[in-house]
Amino acid sequence: MKILALERELPGATADAFHQHAQAEAACVWELYQSGVIREMYFRADRNEAVLVLECADAEQARAALATLPFVQHGLIAFDMIPLKPYPGFARLFANKG
Repeated sequence: MKILALERELPGATADAFHQHAQAEAACVWELYQSGVIREMYFRADRNEAVLVLECADAEQARAALATLPFVQHGLIAFDMIPLKPYPGFARLFANKG
């Protein structure tokens, strides 16, 4: 299942705290990418927050994977999880066309 994960910076997070854990964060993200859990990574154009596309069994598995990130472990960020499913509209539109 594809999961869209939207980062939220948590209150009290400081630039120094992000800097302190940035290298460990990058290494962990790289591991999740290499293992196929993180499929796509973006930053929002309107603010400095990540948008990730994950491939997991469900949102709980995605949440557990992202809980391994140092920024999450140190209370700097959290993620909103949005489970995605294929768009069924075309099948409904063309089901009776032959």
